[in-house]
Amino acid sequence: MAEVKPFRAVRYAERAGSLDTLVAPPYDVISPAQRDELAARNEHNVVHLTLPDDEAAAGRLWREWREDGTLADEDAPGFWWLSQDYVGPDGVARTREGLVAALKAEPYENRAVLPHERTHRGPKEGRLRLLREVKAQLEPLFFLYEGAPPASRPEREPDLEVEGARLWRLPPDGVSDAFADRQLLIADGHHRYETTLAYGENAYVLAVLVSLDDPGLMIFPTHRVFEHEPGERLPAEALAGDARRALEDVPADRAAAVFYRGDGFELAVDGNELDVRLVDRLGHEGISYTADWDEAVRAVDDGQAEVAVLMRPTRIEDVFAVAQRGETMPQKSTYFYPKLVSGLLFLPL
Repeated sequence: MAEVKPFRAVRYAERAGSLDTLVAPPYDVISPAQRDELAARNEHNVVHLTLPDDEAAAGRLWREWREDGTLADEDAPGFWWLSQDYVGPDGVARTREGLVAALKAEPYENRAVLPHERTHRGPKEGRLRLLREVKAQLEPLFFLYEGAPPASRPEREPDLEVEGARLWRLPPDGVSDAFADRQLLIADGHHRYETTLAYGENAYVLAVLVSLDDPGLMIFPTHRVFEHEPGERLPAEALAGDARRALEDVPADRAAAVFYRGDGFELAVDGNELDVRLVDRLGHEGISYTADWDEAVRAVDDGQAEVAVLMRPTRIEDVFAVAQRGETMPQKSTYFYPKLVSGLLFLPL
């Protein structure tokens, strides 16, 4: 069902500088201060493209860098294998593996690619202007699929390595057929995927495809922090013991969350909906998000917020089930860690 193909990658040449001065996190997790710091590391850092002063400037830079040799084209199309070593928010070291390919962007109604989160128009408008100027996919999108991978990590030194991420070139044979009967789930990158759909027919995204069987694939919780008490207050009972353990002990088929207002923890348990839908009833006014339980609690203790809503991770099987039913979940329902690195490979359109 999904159309996956090898691609002729564009990537930084040696003259651009050290790779660790060129890469960056995805555009939507970079603060203004971090953007300035990354831009100052190297005049060719990828944020000059992904977070430009204006979209036309990014288009000019892209063309200049290809003309002056800052960016170079691979000799032939191929797939790539990506391995990312990381330590999660839970302090455990893991490795996540995936295949890098060009994926045809198809409307959701074709059921080849499924979303699981809602999007907003504003972010897509800016990304579409950028895509039209640069005419290239500057950052990878993250997808999940069921079943065993059609390739594996080569037994040799990687072709690229930076910040725990390693990339190996793979031959183009046999991989495309393995995805012909598979559905893909967007794990991260809904706005950019829908931007590509708006860009035009027969457009492709730069995709990292990860099997649900991969032992390094994890979803972590995204806790909610409210500056002021939400308008709706969910029924909850005070907890005397370990709040994290109490939350984990709630059966998976019951919705639950822990609330902290500075005077102790409370546990809310409701019906058989997803935790994120239970918490979404509280609204989004004055809300911020963090993956760090202790950081959410400190925000209340320090007087920066009135309520911390502490969450369990959404289960991967629930995410897939929601998508296959044609439904979506609230934003920040999933937190796939680590984020993919931007600046390793580019896909010209």
